[in-house]
This record gives sequence, structure tokens and C-alpha cells, in this order.
Amino acid sequence: MFNAGINRFGSSAPVVTNLIWINALMLLATYAIQSAFGTDLRWSLGLFYPESSNFKIYQVITHMFMHGDPMHLFFNMFALWMFGRALENAWGSKRFLLYYMLTGLGAAALHTFVNYLEFRDVREFVHMFFESPSPALMKEFAQTYIGNPGLQTDILNYASDWSKNLSDPEFKSVAVNSVYQIYDKMISVPTVGASGAVYGVLLGFGMLFPNTILMLIFPPIPIKAKYMVMIMGGIELYLSINQPGSNIAHFAHIGGMLFGFLIIRYWNSKRTNFY
Repeated sequence: MFNAGINRFGSSAPVVTNLIWINALMLLATYAIQSAFGTDLRWSLGLFYPESSNFKIYQVITHMFMHGDPMHLFFNMFALWMFGRALENAWGSKRFLLYYMLTGLGAAALHTFVNYLEFRDVREFVHMFFESPSPALMKEFAQTYIGNPGLQTDILNYASDWSKNLSDPEFKSVAVNSVYQIYDKMISVPTVGASGAVYGVLLGFGMLFPNTILMLIFPPIPIKAKYMVMIMGGIELYLSINQPGSNIAHFAHIGGMLFGFLIIRYWNSKRTNFY
């Protein structure tokens, strides 16, 4: 997407190098373990919504080192290599690693909060159904929250059969279990990738070296880093609002940039010269 002449910032960046190796090895391990044992590590180490039965607390860290495919890995690691070296040389390895991890955690926090808002209505409806299960509520659940036509038809047919057998307790038991499983499946979509932290790195580069000229690959035009950061942040904000159902975690990207901005402002307030 872009190139930058940033060799003047130095090339010794052990944290950036090790992060790239770790992410690459984790993708290779994912493919190897899936091929050998049929187990997808992304379903163990990716980040799930906290209410999901698949959620584990360590996923808030491990998801940052998992990727969906080689292209996903390449673009994230290319950006990390391009901009992370300058930050690591400016801050030192320890501070850069702290910044990288905090922006990744911040990205996960904002992404999870947005998920909470998105799932709030269906969660409240499911809780209401659990308290007073009925065929009418099951039909409403299917018509309001189920987008899969086949699944929706199955639920509606079951609710219709249940309404004809209200005295049979098994219908209620199956209905409650089915609605729970459907809801759990809705919130059980793993989030993987270092994108949140990488967007934090991009934001950091734009703040420390705002007038550095970046050369876009397409279209091939020069642009200052500060403007590039603004444009990419604006694009992510636009996509997050207009593509809420996308399989790309746009709010995680925004979260990485937002937390990066707050961290740098905080560090700046503690000393006269930033670095």
C-alpha cells in the first residue's frame, strides 16, 4: 500500500523482528496442527465474546498472534516492519513492546464493547425467553434475530408444534436449549490478528514522525505520515459505521489507534522531551 524511506531511523529492532517470527510461526503451527489433528488453533486462541462458551481469559493476549491466512499475516507484519522499527529505535525495545501490547489490548477492549452493544438486544430477548419460554416468543426470536432462512423455518415449525403440545414439558426443554445454542453460536465468532496493535503502531509513527514522506504504491503519490494516519483512521471509522456486519474488526483498528493516541499523550505529559 505504501513505502517509506525510514532507514535513517535505524534497523536494529529485535522486538519487531521477534514479533514477526512469533506471528509467522503461529500461523504455521495452526496449519500443521489442523492438518495433523483436525484442530483449529484459532478456535482456541482467537478472542471470543466473554459470554461465549468458547471464551477463555488468555485469549485477550493470544488472539494478537493468530491470523486467518497468509495474506492477513503478510499485510500486518509488513506494516509492523515498516513502521515499528522506527518506533522501537526511538523508544527502545521495552517501551515499544509495552506500547504494542497495550494498543492490542485496547483494540480488543473497544471491539468487545461494540460487540456488547450489538448483542444487547438479542441477549435481553434470550434472557426474557428463558424466564418465560413460550411458542410466541420463540417465533418472535426466529423472525427478529435469525437471518438464516432454513434455520428460521425450522424454529418456526418447532414453535408451531410446541403450541399444539403445551402440556408436554419436553417441548419447553428442547426450546430453551435450542435458543441458548443458537445465541451461543451467534456470539461465538473468533477474532484474530495483530491489526489493532499494528494500527496503534501506525498512529505512533504518525505522531512521532508526522512529516515523514510516505510513497503510496497505489496510487503512486507521496503523502506525509500524519495525513496518511488521518485518512486510514477516517476510512476505518466510515467502514465501522457502514459495514457493521463485516468480518473485519474495524472497531479494533480504531481501538488500537485511540489507545495509542492516549498512551502517547500520557507519556508526553510526563516529560519535556518525548524521546
